[in-house]
Amino acid sequence: MNRYDHRYGLDMGLTRRQMLHSGVLSSAGFMLASRLYAAAASGGVLQENAKAKAVIQVWLAGGPSHTDTFDPKPDLGSEYTGPLSDICETNVPGIQIGQSLPELAKIADKYSLIRSMTHGQNGHETASYLTQTGRMPGRIVHPAAGAVVNAMTDQKTDGGSSSLIPPYVVLTRPQGRFSEAGFLGIKYKPFATGGDPNAQRFAVEGIVAPDLNENRQLQRRELLSQLNSLPDRIQHSTTLASAAESRDQAYDMILGDTGKVFDLNQESDDIRQRYGRTRFGQSCLAARRLVENGSKFVTINDGGWDTHKDHFGVMRRKLPDLDRGLSALISDLDQRGMLDSTIVWCIGEFGRTPKVAMESPWNGGRHHFGAVFSTLVAGGGFVGGQVLGQSDAKGETVADRPVYPTDLIGTMYELLGIDPEATLPHPLGYPVRITPGQDEGLDSGGRLDELV
Repeated sequence: MNRYDHRYGLDMGLTRRQMLHSGVLSSAGFMLASRLYAAAASGGVLQENAKAKAVIQVWLAGGPSHTDTFDPKPDLGSEYTGPLSDICETNVPGIQIGQSLPELAKIADKYSLIRSMTHGQNGHETASYLTQTGRMPGRIVHPAAGAVVNAMTDQKTDGGSSSLIPPYVVLTRPQGRFSEAGFLGIKYKPFATGGDPNAQRFAVEGIVAPDLNENRQLQRRELLSQLNSLPDRIQHSTTLASAAESRDQAYDMILGDTGKVFDLNQESDDIRQRYGRTRFGQSCLAARRLVENGSKFVTINDGGWDTHKDHFGVMRRKLPDLDRGLSALISDLDQRGMLDSTIVWCIGEFGRTPKVAMESPWNGGRHHFGAVFSTLVAGGGFVGGQVLGQSDAKGETVADRPVYPTDLIGTMYELLGIDPEATLPHPLGYPVRITPGQDEGLDSGGRLDELV
């Protein structure tokens, strides 16, 4: 990268490679450099009367089967249901969900289901981008919803929040199929923790290793300071000074009280068991702790849902894990008085083919399916105990009330107090609305008034 990056209009001073070689940016400082490179957003400031303050997104990467989860079709026979031919009656009369979700069935009054999500895209990258941004890919790389919330929250605090808790976090691996921050740049990228929340000690990769005690961390900090070959340049460069500040904040996060947010041993054994002692279950618990301590958008990136082969073998493992972790998250937020101000959004990039692929080489798989799929929403202004939309008898098309990604994302922005028609700052000066206008030609069913 040159001194002046024409893509973003930034005076970098030195290249990132030079900065890293000079010891100015440790990995922790670089990962936590949340206020270095991008301009603050303009317009659409969060309103004080917003119903929601934060979002926890449960991202089922690869695409979960809607007919095995939130839109069961038990009467279609084994060529559609496979061995999952039963259902769970929920605590809301008339609402049924898949047989492998008994704990979620007990709290259906706390969430609502959208059974008519649609975008018609069957490719992972395009579908992920559409579901996360509300837009089709094009010449502008748009930010995902998490980056928009991060930017709007940052503007409300004039870009100067004193909290060291990252506002936008991904547990645990980056999502990878799209650029989360888009044209907003690195400032609004999520902080991906790495590590395993179910480990004896949840070590956030790039910040602290599980075998390092506080004394060794202090020794490393002193060594980094000794290796810094640019002390004179730092005081004359805003960029280098910001990088050094971010590094210091990272160490404060390691060695101070802030780092305890990631220490799940602060929770009782009963609570940890309630969520399930798995990577997914403990990620749900970590997400609750992050939101409780100030994060505004937390994504739980749960992979393994791309089941072209051995679909039902995978579901025997994945569905109970989802059921336990997600039900515990919603119930725990509710019991702590946090559900009213926290949106829980469970979705994948698409659904999966309702008819099972029994032929070789699939031998009982389900394929990508963007024609119709389901999502779960709870809290933050969304009412519970409702079903919006309907798929046809076989779960293959939308039968009633199509809901497009932009409809759901726009509704969440409004619940968060963000004006969906406000603009975001593009580095080249393009006027970009937070949500697409009619002139962009995207299908829309409108705001989800039925659920708020």
